[in-house]
Amino acid sequence: MAEVKLTLKVEIGIMLEAEVITPDIFAEKNANEIENLLVWQGPTQSPISDFFDVEGNGGSSAVDTSIVIEGDVTRVKRIGAQMTAGKILINGSAGMHVGSEMAGGEITVKGDANSWAGMEMKGGLLHITGNVKDHVGCAYRGSWHGMTGGRIVIDGNAESQLGGGMTGGEIIVNGNVQNFCGIRQNGGLIVVKGDVVRTIGVEMAAGTIVVGGHIKNFSPGFEYVGTESDLKFDDIVCPGEFQKHMGDYAIGKRVKGLLYASKNANEEL
Repeated sequence: MAEVKLTLKVEIGIMLEAEVITPDIFAEKNANEIENLLVWQGPTQSPISDFFDVEGNGGSSAVDTSIVIEGDVTRVKRIGAQMTAGKILINGSAGMHVGSEMAGGEITVKGDANSWAGMEMKGGLLHITGNVKDHVGCAYRGSWHGMTGGRIVIDGNAESQLGGGMTGGEIIVNGNVQNFCGIRQNGGLIVVKGDVVRTIGVEMAAGTIVVGGHIKNFSPGFEYVGTESDLKFDDIVCPGEFQKHMGDYAIGKRVKGLLYASKNANEEL
């Protein structure tokens, strides 16, 4: 696999719109051609070389292209947007919309990620080793359908509205999540191994949410229907005993949403 290395060389003021940083676009380009790809900064466009040192050439296709980014790129948006194959490794924290609408390939962020990560994701793997802000795997404003496929793994914590409008795919959070997790969920799987605060699964019609820690405030539209132990969803295993709830009945029709909460979920945080 051919590797292209981008090393951040300046401090970025106004955020960059850098959806060109994908294996799909870097494939079949040499270092000079990659340096001259344009990114937006406010109302102007500039070549990638104004912000990054570029080493290496793209592969013969996206599948054969790997991109390694060195430095904190929290002020660089849309890295990996709409990518279909290949790999991106960010050795630092990532900016908004990382992996948005990606359909395949792998993105690894060795740090934190800003809001809107994996927005309306269709396939592939997005792995964030740190924490992430709001709207992970969610729908864009004005859209009802969020993530439809692929997998997002967050080793740390997530903030609010994770998985909003999700209809497929998987989101796994090894830490805690704040508010409105799984709002309007209509399919797919969300696993939170830590705690959640409130409004989990509100307006949920289908799909599954598993919480391994505590839930500070249960949403009132869920009905307790029994217990299950040692849950398994393909290669995802959730050991222990869980309360099984169905909902959200507050939306006024028969639903098939499932919320599995740890047997200790109702205890005070």
